[in-house]
Amino acid sequence: MKIDFKSLILFENEDFLVANKPPFIASLEDRNSNVNLQLLAKQYNEELSACHRLDKETSGCLLFAKTAEAYRHASIQFEKRTVDKVYHAFVNGLQDFKDLKVELPILSLNKGSVVIDFNGKPATTVFNTIEVYKKHSLVECRPETGRMHQIRIHLSKKGAPIINDPLYQGEALYLSQIKKRYNIGKYEEEQPLIKRFALHAYSLGFNLMNGERVSVEAPYPKDLKVLHKQLQANKY
Repeated sequence: MKIDFKSLILFENEDFLVANKPPFIASLEDRNSNVNLQLLAKQYNEELSACHRLDKETSGCLLFAKTAEAYRHASIQFEKRTVDKVYHAFVNGLQDFKDLKVELPILSLNKGSVVIDFNGKPATTVFNTIEVYKKHSLVECRPETGRMHQIRIHLSKKGAPIINDPLYQGEALYLSQIKKRYNIGKYEEEQPLIKRFALHAYSLGFNLMNGERVSVEAPYPKDLKVLHKQLQANKY
């Protein structure tokens, strides 16, 4: 998979760069793959360092710093929770979230998954429904903390698991489930509408070195555009 890093850039100045991470590529070094966004970033500019990470399947805004000072400036904002992180999740079920604040502590397991456990670390996410379809919903997610798999497990615990996220009870979605008179070829096996969990880091708001506030939005990648279009087209 050949990726042109320059085509992913959403914002760039002398201190920071925000890239639109494609799905199925790790943010940082990954023992299961020789390609990651940090490596591609360094090939574009060897000074770039990722300030946070996204799950491999998650697409969207990823912030890089160009200097040690800029990296420290971003790290303090993440630590103080002054970075505005907005995710879009396509979830199972008809949801009506209006500033729903979920505060459930998260404990990481050795197997690369998490559970809700009161011995875990505090975690807070705010949810708002954006659109409702026939049997699914599009939800805006604002994590106030940055725990592993936070959005995924918080949504699952509220009866709104992300589409195609089997780790947290999210069922796959097939076109035949939502499109009337959908016919598949006799010898074909129907594939899910999206082959990853449907989560996207939609926007990132942070302060530049001079204190100016910027907010960067990442357009959906192709697979999410297709999913969104089909859900809207087969709404009723």
